[in-house]
Amino acid sequence: MQPISYARHQFPPAIIQHAVWLYLRFTLSYRDVEELLAERGLDVSYETIRRWVGKFGPVIARNLRQLRCRPSSRWHLDEMVVRISGRQMYLWRSVDDEGEVLEVLIQRRRNKAAASKLIRKLLRKHGFAPTRVTTDKLRSYGAAFKEIGLNADHEQGAYQNNQAEVSHQPLRRRECRMQRFKSPGSAQRFVSMHAATYNTFNLQRHLISRRTLRTFRAQARADWNVATAAA
Repeated sequence: MQPISYARHQFPPAIIQHAVWLYLRFTLSYRDVEELLAERGLDVSYETIRRWVGKFGPVIARNLRQLRCRPSSRWHLDEMVVRISGRQMYLWRSVDDEGEVLEVLIQRRRNKAAASKLIRKLLRKHGFAPTRVTTDKLRSYGAAFKEIGLNADHEQGAYQNNQAEVSHQPLRRRECRMQRFKSPGSAQRFVSMHAATYNTFNLQRHLISRRTLRTFRAQARADWNVATAAA
């Protein structure tokens, strides 16, 4: 866990942490966060909030990922089209069967090399191979599995991969709110921060009681406080 230094900043750490949390947790723009802070008597420009997110967001996301438990061994892989600076690119995503986002990777191609890069990164990051992988009918996945030597059960179908396809929706909403991503680098940084925050606060509310929901919210907020703790 990497402690964060808020030295040489005009505002106290609690305000910086709250501004970054608002932006990453909810579908808000920098100007929206500026307005919410102004309502509380805090005069912070949206450019300052943008710099806070760019500086502290990646470190917070890294700390949040270290607090997560080991994911399930049943993975879902999918890709979606995004337009960045007028170019068509592909956002490759992997989630487990409980909706935990395992990896998000922006690439220019939709071929075997791109699929192999995603799978290799997943294996290095989590340190174990899945027992079952569910994908759409893109042939690049099967070719990549054969090249890497992955022996997991490979499930394909029109509806079996709904878990991964539905997981694109929160990011689609953010993409619309941000009026599209501006560059591949900034897009990759944002989706990594967004995935870590989403994992921390995401819960299928219809499956739990109200009391359990309160407990979950308290634990998620506690994890956020630990990940943003000052040095």
